[in-house]
Amino acid sequence: MKSSIKAFLIIKHYKLIVIFCLLVSLSIYGYSQNGISNPAFNESRLRGVIIVESAVSTVAMTGLYYLWYKKFPHSRFHLFNDNSEWLNMDKAGHATTAYNICNIQYNAMQWCGLNNNRSTWISGLTAMGIQTIIEIFDGFSQKWGFSKGDMLANLAGTSLFMVQQFAWNEQRVQLKFSFHRTIFPQYNPSELGKNVWQRWLKDYNGQTYWLSINPYSFMNSKTSLPRWLNFAIGYGAEGMTGATINPREVDNKVIPEFKRYRQYYFSFDANMKNLFSTNSSPLFLLSIANIIKLPAPAIEFSQGKAMKFHPFYF
Repeated sequence: MKSSIKAFLIIKHYKLIVIFCLLVSLSIYGYSQNGISNPAFNESRLRGVIIVESAVSTVAMTGLYYLWYKKFPHSRFHLFNDNSEWLNMDKAGHATTAYNICNIQYNAMQWCGLNNNRSTWISGLTAMGIQTIIEIFDGFSQKWGFSKGDMLANLAGTSLFMVQQFAWNEQRVQLKFSFHRTIFPQYNPSELGKNVWQRWLKDYNGQTYWLSINPYSFMNSKTSLPRWLNFAIGYGAEGMTGATINPREVDNKVIPEFKRYRQYYFSFDANMKNLFSTNSSPLFLLSIANIIKLPAPAIEFSQGKAMKFHPFYF
C-alpha cells in the first residue's frame, strides 16, 4: 500500500512539472502573439526560446525532484512556517532568485523583439511560476511544507524587477549573490552540504545577498561617475549550524558552540550590461553574468562586533 501511495505521489509531481511547463510556454506564446505590431518582433527567435526554456525547465524540475525531494518522505499537502530559520537568509535567497529569473526572461523576450510591457509581464509570470512549483514540492514533502514567507519573498523579488521596468524601463537596483567557503559545513554536512556544490546552495553562512544600486541611472549626465559603477549593500549571517538553533551534537559527535549573528556590508559592484553591452549583444547572456556580485573591497558591520574591512570580499 505504501509503495502504491509513493508511486502515485511521484506520478502526481511529474504531472505538475509537465503541466507547469506547458502552461508557462503556452501563456508566453499566446500573450506575445496577441496584438503584436512591432516590426522588430522575431517569431522564430521566440519559438526557439520557448522550446529551449520548456526543455530546460522540464529537465531541471524533474532533476530537482528526483535528486532532492524523492529522498525524503512524502505527505499530504500542508503549510509550514519557516520565517524564523537561518536568520532569514533563505528569504533573501528566494527574493534574489525570483528577481534574476525575471531579469533573464525579460532580456530573452527583448531579444525576440517584444516590447517592454509584454516582456515585463512574461518575466513575472515565469518567475512566480517556477518558484511556485518548487513551493508545491515543499508542500508535499514531510520535512518541509508550503511556506507563505517564501512566497512573499518570491513576490518581493518579482515585484522589484517589474516595478522598475514599468517605472523606468531599466533596472537601477539589482539583487545579486556571492559565496565564500566557511568552516561550518564540516559540523553538520547533511544540513549545510557535503561538497562544494551543495554548499553553494545550502551553507547560508557563506552566502551574501546584495542590493546593487546604479547611481548614474538616478543622476544621468549630472555625474562624472561611470555608468557601469554600482554601490552594493549586502546582507549575510554566520555561526549557523542549524535552522533555528545550533544543535549541540550531530551524529553523536559534540560540535563547538557558535554565536549566530547577522552581517551587513557596503561594497562596490559593476553593472555588466552597462559595462559590456552592445546593440547586437544578446542581453539575456549578460543578465546571467549580472547574477553574481563582483569580488571587491567591502566594509562589514556585524551585531556585537567592531567594523571590519575586507580588502577582497566575495
